Amino acid sequence: MFAQRLYALTAATLMVLSLGAYAAEPGPNVSAPEAFALIESGKMTLIDIRRPEEWRQTGVARDAKRINMEHPEGLIAFLRQIALEVKGDANAPIGLICRTGNRTTQIQKVMQEVGFTNVHNIKEGMVGSAAGPGWIARGLPVEPCPNC
Repeated sequence: MFAQRLYALTAATLMVLSLGAYAAEPGPNVSAPEAFALIESGKMTLIDIRRPEEWRQTGVARDAKRINMEHPEGLIAFLRQIALEVKGDANAPIGLICRTGNRTTQIQKVMQEVGFTNVHNIKEGMVGSAAGPGWIARGLPVEPCPNC
């Protein structure tokens, strides 16, 4: 049922996003330290949606699942990969991280539209933004990814 809804709503969501209908923040947002605590306690799955070259440049937050939002098979395949990481549980707590929180804001909206109910945006990202200094500057653990 979730997979069928994922396919149908993804197409509808893409149409709506292309029209610019989503201007509001989707929420919820969490700081990098809050996300780290949830991940460490096993209460959240962290997904880094950046591209492989970005993972190589900065490394990846420890325990993050690397799922490139620019999936070679498209958005549905990207969302399907996320669903696999949480064993098909649309209610599983997921934290999204990118470089500065811009892409995660957009992906959070899409994920909520297709039925993911517990998606958190680490809006300061890996390198910081107006939302905060970022995962790296806060000294949170990062793993190198030279072969990403």
